[in-house]
Parts: sequence; C-alpha cells; structure tokens
Amino acid sequence: MKSPFTAEEHNRIDAAIAAIERETSADLCLVVTRASDRYAPYPFAWAAIAALALGAVASLVRPGIASRTMIVIQLWFLIVLTLLFDWLPIRLSIVPTRVKQARAQQLAHREFNAHATANPKQPHRILLFVSLGERYVEIVADHETHALAPAGAWNKIVDEFLTSVKAGRVADGVLDAVAACGSILKTHHPAQDAS
Repeated sequence: MKSPFTAEEHNRIDAAIAAIERETSADLCLVVTRASDRYAPYPFAWAAIAALALGAVASLVRPGIASRTMIVIQLWFLIVLTLLFDWLPIRLSIVPTRVKQARAQQLAHREFNAHATANPKQPHRILLFVSLGERYVEIVADHETHALAPAGAWNKIVDEFLTSVKAGRVADGVLDAVAACGSILKTHHPAQDAS
C-alpha cells in the first residue's frame, strides 16, 4: 500500500515527534491509515441487491426468459459488481457515513489502548489518529492531559488539520497538528517532570 507521505515528509514528521518526546515527559503517537476497516460485506450486499433487482426488472420486461438463463445472468452480474464495488473508493462510497465514523473511532481508541499497553509506565500520552478514507481525525489523550488542555483546544487542532487536508496539504496538516499537541504537552508535561 502506497504511503500518503513522501520520504522527506516522513522524515519531517518523525523528527517533529521525536523533538516533542525529548522536550516532554509524554508520548506523542501518530497513526495514519488509508481506511479503518475492510468493510467486506458491503460490496457483496450491494451487488446482491443489484443482481436481484436486475432479475426482477428482466422478468417484468421479458417474462419469457428461461429461469436458468436469468440465474446465470444474475450470477455474472453479481460477480462483476462485487469486484467493481470492492475497489476502495467505491467501497467507501457505499458504506453509510455513520458506520465509517464508528469504525474509525473504534480503531482510534484501539490504537490508543495498544500504545498504552506497549508502554504502561508512561501515564501521559496523546494519539493523533487520521483515517484518510473515512476523512476522520481524532485526538485521543489520557484523562489528565485531556483535562489540562484549554477548553476547545482539541477541536481547534482537528479543525485546523481538516482545513489543511481540504487544501491538499496533508503532511503540513499533520506537522501543524503535531506541533499543537506538542505545545500542550510542553506546557503540562515538560521534560524535567519525567522521573
């Protein structure tokens, strides 16, 4: 799977995160994914509905078509549409928005928990989660860090990130969001507090 960032952008993002982790007593993690789920049932389900509808319309228009012929036509139609609908841009367009948002949110929280489990001695952490296919961004922080941030700070970071993405500057948006999260961590969890 092709990365959404160039090698130079990867290096800039990695350097920005490393600098924040050196200057704070917290972890800052970034997860960028193409899609938060495979959504495997949706291409088949939509193709099956279309194949059934084709059979119904064909029976009304041409009632003399043999049942076996109609079944073969429907099966081929089902196979072709399933393959077509499995192409990621189409697959994401046929999945309901609420389902995509829920799956992205679930993956964000699973990623946060996985990072917390991997380093249980670190109580302070922020995860910047970006799911490109769902156009979903979430910042997940530990309870203390979340409460210490100024009111509306997290929403402002997400809104500014989304503005950068809409302008076609994904890497710049990530760097700006990392810097904004880093600013919160530097204020509330500076490096000298680390034990």
